[in-house]
Amino acid sequence: MTAETQTTDRTAPTWAIATIAGVFGLLYAYAVWSAVNYLVEWQQAASAAGASLNAMGWIVWILAIALPITLFGIALALGRRRGLVRLALFQLTGLSLVAVFWLNVAAYTTVSPIIG
Repeated sequence: MTAETQTTDRTAPTWAIATIAGVFGLLYAYAVWSAVNYLVEWQQAASAAGASLNAMGWIVWILAIALPITLFGIALALGRRRGLVRLALFQLTGLSLVAVFWLNVAAYTTVSPIIG
């Protein structure tokens, strides 16, 4: 009787976890690729003007590269053992944080001089 009443923990299939992580991974990769692109463009614009990025400019763009990678890893680690819906929600939450950070980066780089 105890064998019938015990609940078994069913984990989601690996292919489903990989599919969800892959779809969200592409969105996170787009954010990273955009940050690398903007870092290169800002550096080229600064060198064309005979200057370089100041320390805050480097910090902003390096964080824009590192934050999506970090949040993807955290969301994947937290959500992969908790089911597919929770994995998708963790990934969506992390992607939302990346979007908010990108809005902050866009606002900061248009208002503050990051070329010194």
